[in-house]
Amino acid sequence: MDIRAGAPEAKAGREWGLPASMVLVQLFMAGMIVLSKVSIAGGMFIFALLAYRGLLGAAFVVPFALGYERGKWREMDWHATGWIFLNALIGYTMPMSLYYYGLRDTTPSYAAIFMNISPLLTFILSLIFRMETLQIRSIVGSLKIVGIMLSIGGTMLISLYKGKILHLWDPILEHHHRELTTKVAGNQLRGTIFLAGSSFTFSCWYLTQSKVLKVYPYKYWSTMATCLAGGFQTTLVGIILSRDKNTWKLGWDLNLVTILYSGVLATAGRYCMTLWVVSKRGPTYPPMFNPLSVVFTILLDSIFIGDEITVGSLVGTAMAIVGLYIFIWGKSKEVNEK
Repeated sequence: MDIRAGAPEAKAGREWGLPASMVLVQLFMAGMIVLSKVSIAGGMFIFALLAYRGLLGAAFVVPFALGYERGKWREMDWHATGWIFLNALIGYTMPMSLYYYGLRDTTPSYAAIFMNISPLLTFILSLIFRMETLQIRSIVGSLKIVGIMLSIGGTMLISLYKGKILHLWDPILEHHHRELTTKVAGNQLRGTIFLAGSSFTFSCWYLTQSKVLKVYPYKYWSTMATCLAGGFQTTLVGIILSRDKNTWKLGWDLNLVTILYSGVLATAGRYCMTLWVVSKRGPTYPPMFNPLSVVFTILLDSIFIGDEITVGSLVGTAMAIVGLYIFIWGKSKEVNEK
């Protein structure tokens, strides 16, 4: 058997695995946004959702940590613990609480748009901290800039231009559509401020991931500890804000589905995949897939809740996708040159 013949195929598989993982992460996030909107609008306490989601995510990752990184938990010293606690604060507690409060005052499609601010902020922060280089006169630098501008421009077009409404289908959860349309946009400005704050903290989180990998390079134990720390942090904040025991009760309803989905896929799965991709391609690679979450969210929001799909949203989505792939093309050329 020729080992060398299989090596290129294995390498190609890993190369395809990186973007495929990020596409899957964006699909997880889109589903979480739509489910969370319905649950929060129905009266679910935001910090209860975050606490259960974080703790469930930690429990789901433990078997993988025990199987693939057996005994590595002993290498988690106080220095690594401090960075993981900060990672949970910046990457879970702060951005997700701000995001959920922003989602409460807006729509899923509008909230998904703000995820696209984080690539620009992450890239700027990476330049400031010298984690990235930008050669403006080079082809790679030009591709990066064009990709980011198209992605951000498409995002802004979705939010600023509506155009003709396309009535493609009736919403599956039509009763939720009527209920949400009366509650949504009660305080659009407040929701926008929350969402902008969430985007900034998410951008900082992508940078802390690189530091966490340096001090503790075990993605499963790191993910488990981050989810656990985030669960305890949000539990503490939730207890301070609400002492009513009823806000923490769960039943066999959509809230339980939201917690299970958010904990297993949108928390544990997202953290593991993001850590792996950051270790391979750096902190600016994962955020550039965020435009896909807008596409997925617009579709899921329209199918299940009933928000309209407009010409502006379709054109803006196309621009964001083109910008995404131009940036990835430039990034891949940079990696090949290095």
